[in-house]
Amino acid sequence: MLFNPRPCGLGEGPLWHPLREDLFWFDITAHQLLSATQVWQFDEYVSAAGWISHDQLLIASESQLFSFDLITKTQTKICDLEARNPVTRSNDGRADPQGGFWIGTMGKNAEANAGAIYRYHRGTLKKLVTGLTIPNAICFAPDGKNAYYTDTPTQQILTVDLDVDGWPISKARLAVDLTQTGKNPDGAVVDAAGNIWNAQWGAARLACYSPQGQLLETIALPAAHATCPAFAGATSRLFCTSATQGRRADELTPADGQTFETQVSATGQLEHQIIL
Repeated sequence: MLFNPRPCGLGEGPLWHPLREDLFWFDITAHQLLSATQVWQFDEYVSAAGWISHDQLLIASESQLFSFDLITKTQTKICDLEARNPVTRSNDGRADPQGGFWIGTMGKNAEANAGAIYRYHRGTLKKLVTGLTIPNAICFAPDGKNAYYTDTPTQQILTVDLDVDGWPISKARLAVDLTQTGKNPDGAVVDAAGNIWNAQWGAARLACYSPQGQLLETIALPAAHATCPAFAGATSRLFCTSATQGRRADELTPADGQTFETQVSATGQLEHQIIL
């Protein structure tokens, strides 16, 4: 089950690059982008990415979206992201089927209602949702007609309808209700059948839900704070990051913060290319 033994303070944002056939992920608190063989260091929080080309990623940091060349390490600013707000940083994000990129922001100390969700699409950054505390679970139905997200403390995953260009056209409605379970929804990804795979903070597990919110199966993980899953493209390999953050010294185990891989019965989707 272990994919990479490096313990992350706050592992997040796993991305399987379909052209490179390689997994990238972040340690937010260390300001690092990671792969199985490399570490890229940044000077501020970085948390999520999408792929632009073979060698370029779009990365969300605490103050901007920027393109990053994995070979030359060149950064090119795309746009500001709450650059004038010292309270917030970026958090969960993912590319949508229409070539856009959704990204959440939150308080660095999880300040209540300090966060938001934005979408970047073809040169435009637009705020979609406000008043969030810990935005997570950003993911998309295979047909591109629905987006999902959560504000983790609410213990509810919501969904919105999208137009042909990927912009929301409905009010958010309940997709998965965890309020009676005590589970905290963190990052999520949707498989090729439209089911939602959700990492659950504090529960040491991944859980799979139907689009109607029915629990289909769970997968136990050795780390308490599971943070975000990602499929290895259109395969049954499923990765999940985790965190040591939020664990007392006497609670920590060697598995906390590591990145895991498991085989599941489902097949994933290819991660979508970002169109700048």
